[in-house]
Amino acid sequence: MIHSSEIFYQSNSQRRGKHKIYIGMAPGVGKTYRMLEEAHQLKAEGIDVVIGLLETHGREETAEKAIGLEVVIPNQINHNGVTLKEMDTDAIIARQPQLVLVDELAHTNVPGSLREKRYQDVEIILAAGINVNSTLNIQHLESLNDLVAKITGIVVRERIPDRILDEADEVVVIDVTPETLQERLKEGKIYASDKIEQALHNFFKRRHLVALRELALREVADNIEQDAVTSSPTDRYCSVHDRVLVCISTYPNSIQLLRRGARIATQLHARLYALFVTPPDRFLTKEESIHIETCEKICRQFNGIFLRVTSTDVAQAIADTAHKYLITQVVLGQSQKSRWELFWRGSLVQKLVRYLKEVDLHVIATQEAKSK
Repeated sequence: MIHSSEIFYQSNSQRRGKHKIYIGMAPGVGKTYRMLEEAHQLKAEGIDVVIGLLETHGREETAEKAIGLEVVIPNQINHNGVTLKEMDTDAIIARQPQLVLVDELAHTNVPGSLREKRYQDVEIILAAGINVNSTLNIQHLESLNDLVAKITGIVVRERIPDRILDEADEVVVIDVTPETLQERLKEGKIYASDKIEQALHNFFKRRHLVALRELALREVADNIEQDAVTSSPTDRYCSVHDRVLVCISTYPNSIQLLRRGARIATQLHARLYALFVTPPDRFLTKEESIHIETCEKICRQFNGIFLRVTSTDVAQAIADTAHKYLITQVVLGQSQKSRWELFWRGSLVQKLVRYLKEVDLHVIATQEAKSK
């Protein structure tokens, strides 16, 4: 029987290194400790493991867990009269371990370093065929920056591109309850005693931690879904949470549909998308263009994503978009076609029922707004 570690840590001479990220909702959940714990297990199995950069932040348990693991001596960089330590990427590559541990992936390097961000150093190490295990807090993802600021009131300065998480070979969420994390904070296991009360009343408020925890779990769920779609493209509907797609048109009822779709998305704790399909042979009037722009603005107000597709086949365009974005709920209005047109050409709903057998369709009865 081949152990999983033997598969993951192959000879690094012919390939790019594997990247495993331990992600959590906030400092103190145990990402670094878990990374070190697993590193000891791998070392016991004969894997050549080194520490590239470790940030203990004075946590004794973390520092003790690192004992027995080889450390690649960091660079000493003088900045404004202060000597600071940064990871020595060249030394790691020269050492050629099978696995290197890199803490705090979103860290900004000291001015004067070869690269601005630590994740850029990690990419160099991976390109050299060395496997990397790293840690990351969810608030450091670029796409979540505005949302995290809205939740916590704190703008996170150190960020990484979402592609780093998307390209990772394995993502492990380190999860504890908000209550457990607050207890760790009170016990002095996260910050020094003089910072505990301030943290409890700011970033570590329970409602903040609940929201950040959900973000972390959702992000990993998305990662799993995308992997499933990539490995099995015929099995599209593997979504672990709902996604709502509202079909927009030039009719005034589109705004009503958007609001209804947003309510459905809120009730289902789902992501909201809006889609406008424009025919390639038709130009929108000024009024129609303003209407679509209004719909896009409203969609963004609901934290939704507005999509535009050019196609002569509206039903097929909706179906293709639903497959691409793993949509589980489609919202559209009643047909504006006459009975004669429906008889000869069929309805949009009938076509979508055939195309989207695994998707729930919501056909909303709407009335056009009366002009004043």
